[in-house]
Amino acid sequence: MAGALRKTMLYLGLADDRGEHDEYVDEYDDQEATVPHEYEAQVTPLHRPVARVANPAPMTGELRRITTIHPRSYNDARKIGEAFREGTPVIMNLSDMDDADAKRLVDFSAGLIFGLHGAIERVTNKVFLLSPSHVEIIGEEPPPAAEPSRPGFFNQS
Repeated sequence: MAGALRKTMLYLGLADDRGEHDEYVDEYDDQEATVPHEYEAQVTPLHRPVARVANPAPMTGELRRITTIHPRSYNDARKIGEAFREGTPVIMNLSDMDDADAKRLVDFSAGLIFGLHGAIERVTNKVFLLSPSHVEIIGEEPPPAAEPSRPGFFNQS
């Protein structure tokens, strides 16, 4: 209670603020405490060779196989990735998937072909062709006037 009365008197200017402070002396040791080091064993660095993805060898003959995958969920992305990694062109038909999972699968495929230097092309609205770097796709582009005026499926521009 005396503290509140004193603060009020100081606020109103009825008391003097000087000389009422307690002096504190810093009693710190200037020496730092030493911590004994625990035993540390010698560390032998392990140099492991970095696993590199082997680029499929360019085919010297005809293309013998194309894989068609009709994914039902995003869990089928593994099948697409494994087939593409083997150097096989993959036709990915997303017509049985909802738009959210289909977009995720297209994003996955875009990363896949970026990492393995392939190419992706839209065949129809929800059908895409993933081709490895050694496969050349020759096709006719539709004239620009034939394309719809609204953005197509997964147009991210």
